[in-house]
Amino acid sequence: MEPVGPTRDPPSIKSNPEALNLPMIQLMHGEGIRVGPVPIRALLLLLLSFSLFIAPILTQDLNSDKSALLAFKASFGVSSIKWDPHKDPCTFWKGVICESDRVIELRLPGFSLRGDIPQSTLGNLTALRVISLRFNDLTGPVPSDLGDITTLTIVNFEGNQLSGRIPSTIFSLSGLTKLDLGNNLLSGPIAPEFAKLTSLDLLYLQLNMLEGELPDLNLTNLTAFNVSVNKLSGPISPSLSRFDATSFLGNSLCGKPLLPCVGLTPVEPPKPPIPSPEANAPQVSVIKHGLSGGAIAGIITGSAVALLVVASLLILLVRRPKDGYKHPYQGNSPSAAVALRAQQAMGSPSPTPRGAPAVAAPRPVRAPQRQESGNGPPKKRLVFFGRSKKTYDLEDLLRASAEVLGKGAFGTTYKAMLEMGQVVVVKRLREVNTPEREFRDKITIVGAMEHPNLVPLRAYYFNRDEKLLVYDYMPMGSLSALLHGNRGSGRPPLKWGTRSSIALAAAHGLEYIHSRSPQSAHGNIKSSNILLSGTNNSSPEWARIADHGLAHIIGGPAAAPTRGGAFYKAPELTNLRRASQKSDVYSYGVLLLELLTGRAPSYADGDVDLPRWIQQDFSDQLLDVELLRENQIAVQEMMRMMQLAMECVGLDPDQRPTMEGVVRQIEDICDLAKSRSDSMGSSDVDDSGEQPLNRRSGKFV
Repeated sequence: MEPVGPTRDPPSIKSNPEALNLPMIQLMHGEGIRVGPVPIRALLLLLLSFSLFIAPILTQDLNSDKSALLAFKASFGVSSIKWDPHKDPCTFWKGVICESDRVIELRLPGFSLRGDIPQSTLGNLTALRVISLRFNDLTGPVPSDLGDITTLTIVNFEGNQLSGRIPSTIFSLSGLTKLDLGNNLLSGPIAPEFAKLTSLDLLYLQLNMLEGELPDLNLTNLTAFNVSVNKLSGPISPSLSRFDATSFLGNSLCGKPLLPCVGLTPVEPPKPPIPSPEANAPQVSVIKHGLSGGAIAGIITGSAVALLVVASLLILLVRRPKDGYKHPYQGNSPSAAVALRAQQAMGSPSPTPRGAPAVAAPRPVRAPQRQESGNGPPKKRLVFFGRSKKTYDLEDLLRASAEVLGKGAFGTTYKAMLEMGQVVVVKRLREVNTPEREFRDKITIVGAMEHPNLVPLRAYYFNRDEKLLVYDYMPMGSLSALLHGNRGSGRPPLKWGTRSSIALAAAHGLEYIHSRSPQSAHGNIKSSNILLSGTNNSSPEWARIADHGLAHIIGGPAAAPTRGGAFYKAPELTNLRRASQKSDVYSYGVLLLELLTGRAPSYADGDVDLPRWIQQDFSDQLLDVELLRENQIAVQEMMRMMQLAMECVGLDPDQRPTMEGVVRQIEDICDLAKSRSDSMGSSDVDDSGEQPLNRRSGKFV
């Protein structure tokens, strides 16, 4: 090949400073093309043009992230996101974390975001790694353009009202490690394509409306998994059977760790009975023996009446109580024995056949019930939850001595001392109008709740005449007794450190209840339902909430608040069964005021309740006299807590904070006071406003 251009060598740079001698461009066969001289001025112009072209691209990434975030905020129009468009988002925008001038994390939990997530907003954050929008009021579908963000590792939309199917674009996120879509309204199947997310170590899809069979997700890195309370059916695959039974409750699933799958193979129809010799004998006509049709009809009618009479007598004999029988937990004497001589009752309904509609929650896993005799019905027994140790049974409770601990909206509570020395608490429910299947389904969900600040429900007993719940015994009694009992001069003062730890523990427990679903509420928060364990008061398990879940199980008059509980009731609440998360926040605010003032909510000056009484004269003089002895830093902390309590008891439910926000504020108040008083370090709240794992009860983001 002939060289292109002049054949003579170009002048050197020294002789011609405006010329540049470029090297030969090698071709495939070792030959080259000699490029002619390029003026330096032209080269500099080229470099300048390139820099002007590439600079906007480098800055456009952060600008595009900023534009996407502002578009995201504008679609909700909330004031809780205070992003100044004139300030650097990486420095001044709450919930936004950057790296190398790119937005890599967006954390906005409990920010009251309400509405659909618009397309082309979050999907334009192309460097995003973490997105946490849990506990908002987001609706509509999960944005499909999340699949365009290939850098995503954590997605958390828990506790919203997202609907529709899980978008297939999610399955292209090969680096995704944690996906939480629990507590939403998602429908459709769980796609087998989830198996493509091989990096996944957490998958939460509980409390949705997902249906169909559970696919075999052979995800070896998966350590946390939950699909409870959906509409799933069929067997659990071996790859998922390693997870606890609570991960699958509330479906029509079977197989390990639940009950074995039965009825999945064809069952032969029963063979017709072999005719007896009498059946094959020649039939003799009664008319041939002179009986008229009217006589035959009379014989048949008389026989039927006789059979009915005999059957009625048998039923009365069977249903008549035995001599000396007492209803379980009847009588309120502290020395009364726990009477648990349960009547024989019909067994549980037959298991739902495959293909039948799924119920809200499954029956608890339990051993087959024994029968008293070969022909008698099975006797009902205690049904235990989860990993509760079955160290006692119904007969042990029968022989136990009982002491009345109190009476509340849902029934009477007893302290039962078993013969082997174990102490449990038995609540005898009253006026339960809920059908047995619905009761079982709902109480199973309550039994599956596990949190350090909830009193664990260990077992239940359901009979037509009696409904019993068995709990752990809390040896320190209730907060109400601690606050208002024995306030004489000899009582040691209840210091603010103890009170604030109780307030935080109760807030954590209530926050957990609310996290189960947008409709999940306690309904009866009061100081007598805050129980204290025997552990150190600095322990996170120091205080626990009792009676959780009962407001939504018990109907009728029992759902009306008691006289003492009425002072905690939100103004808009007329029936405990209609309790909401906002009414829970109100009750918690009253509880905070009770801790701060030392006054029971029933205290009133004329017709003014405790919250309105404090509102009339908001000052530190309203604090409990035992607290006024504390240092000034502690008093300032108490006043901030009182301000938070007044926000909780606002008359407008929509203006009350969420329990997520309440927990965050209490932790901020306590951390700030601690850093001021003992200089033990700064608060452990990160830039996004969220708490690390050890302060958030196991939540990953």
